Amino acid sequence: MTDDTNHQPAVLTVFRSRLRPGAEKRYRTMADEMEARARAIPGFVYFKTFVAEDSERVSIIVFDSWSNHRAWRDDTEHRHAQAMGRAEFYDEYDITVCEVAQRRMFPS
Repeated sequence: MTDDTNHQPAVLTVFRSRLRPGAEKRYRTMADEMEARARAIPGFVYFKTFVAEDSERVSIIVFDSWSNHRAWRDDTEHRHAQAMGRAEFYDEYDITVCEVAQRRMFPS
């Protein structure tokens, strides 16, 4: 995510949520559209979503810089989806945004 020539850290978002009963189908359509929009933003690194047995959803989204992260955060359609999520889809959510300080991979 970072190297010796460019010290700008990657920005990682962890989005934890639970959906309201009956929201899954409409949510999935919008979530797929938002993931496609995120992938189109310059500096996109990855977007992964996991669903736990207790129905908690966790999405991990990474951009290569704060400016590209802000472009995603402030995207007009993404803002609309956020409002719709609060009004129609989410029972609860928690968002954590942080800089990637270090990353190790195996195999590299």
